[in-house]
Amino acid sequence: MKFAPAVRDGVSASCVATPAGGWRTAIEFLIAHFAAIPPAEWQDRLARGEVTDEFGVPIAPETPFMPHRKLYYYRTVANEPDIPFEETILFQDAHIVIADKPHFLPVAPAGRFLQQTLLVRLKRKLGIDTLSPAHRIDRDTAGLVLFTIQPHTRDAYQRMFRDRTVEKRYEAVAQLSADREFPVRRRSRLAESDAFMQMREVPGEPNAETHIDVIEKSADLARYVLRPVTGQKHQLRAHMAALGVPIINDRIYPNLLTEEAHDDFQQPLQLLAREIAFVDPITGLLRRFSSVRRLMKLETVARTTA
Repeated sequence: MKFAPAVRDGVSASCVATPAGGWRTAIEFLIAHFAAIPPAEWQDRLARGEVTDEFGVPIAPETPFMPHRKLYYYRTVANEPDIPFEETILFQDAHIVIADKPHFLPVAPAGRFLQQTLLVRLKRKLGIDTLSPAHRIDRDTAGLVLFTIQPHTRDAYQRMFRDRTVEKRYEAVAQLSADREFPVRRRSRLAESDAFMQMREVPGEPNAETHIDVIEKSADLARYVLRPVTGQKHQLRAHMAALGVPIINDRIYPNLLTEEAHDDFQQPLQLLAREIAFVDPITGLLRRFSSVRRLMKLETVARTTA
């Protein structure tokens, strides 16, 4: 029977395949392969039995290195920031979970976030080790995320997003554009920029499309509805910035703040994944979900950004 590492405190095991090489022991390979992790940390993980081979046998300091095998280990994050906001579960059946994510909470483990992620929180809360996100939204964005439960039906839900059959509606608060009529359709080619994390518009065949309209106005601000047709990285944020109306409290567009900048929980990005709708590929039912979260009122935003 194929070995399946246990989920520990909501965290699934990570896997690394061993190449051909001249390491004497497995720990020597791990230390060399993960140069950013101190050797003492690997020694501690081995002492706690947190590294195993592909048969589930714990690795010891003297375990010989063997090429073309798999090693399983559990990530740890030192000094992980605490995100003091709670997610909401809007729907659950045998196949999917619809979660309503707060601002600042990542969807899945990456970088300096592990326990403080939506995926790990839901695994702990629901006790579903097979939970997996069918799509992603930015850490700074609040709103709806669809998770799949059953591995054998997972691709059917992920295919909806690949085939663009999911209707997605976002809301954003930004400056009111004085020289542009809405609605508009923004089509452009987005590519990685030289600046870390940022996307930029470049010449070429469009790979990103967003429909944008205004649903509320004040003297200087507007509430926009955004309907992405495609799903490029940072698409909505990049398109709004390119139109000259970057989303309020955006830390990446138009000007990038460093990743080391501390989160200001009083100034969340004013972007919300408000609604999703789709025909369930397993049940055939039309599903439509709406976030219970709300962005700031325009007059409140005006006071906090004055």
